[in-house]
Amino acid sequence: QVQLVESGGGLVQAGGSLRLSCAASGLTFSNYAMAWYRQAPGKEREMVASISSSGGGTAYVDSVRGRFSISRDNAKNTVWLQMASLKPEDTAIYYCNTVPTNLYFTWGQGTRVTVSS
Repeated sequence: QVQLVESGGGLVQAGGSLRLSCAASGLTFSNYAMAWYRQAPGKEREMVASISSSGGGTAYVDSVRGRFSISRDNAKNTVWLQMASLKPEDTAIYYCNTVPTNLYFTWGQGTRVTVSS
């Protein structure tokens, strides 16, 4: 059974930084492109960053490009999201999962990021 465990969220002032981690188990991690998603209060879940299975390719939604960086270590079954220059509109619960072209794994509990102005 695939398990995704997100961590690293917290309360940070606008302009600050956080690094989110996602530890995956129960899958051949290196076979899957992975992504970070977020869901803000009252909004739909959106994908903010993705990374290819090898880590050689990344993509970002316009609202975070240049501020967020996704990376992975297939030996550690872990994907990270480095977030900088955080804005109040980045406040959300952040989740990791595979990319939408694959069947999603069961969602983890997510990690909450709150950015104060």
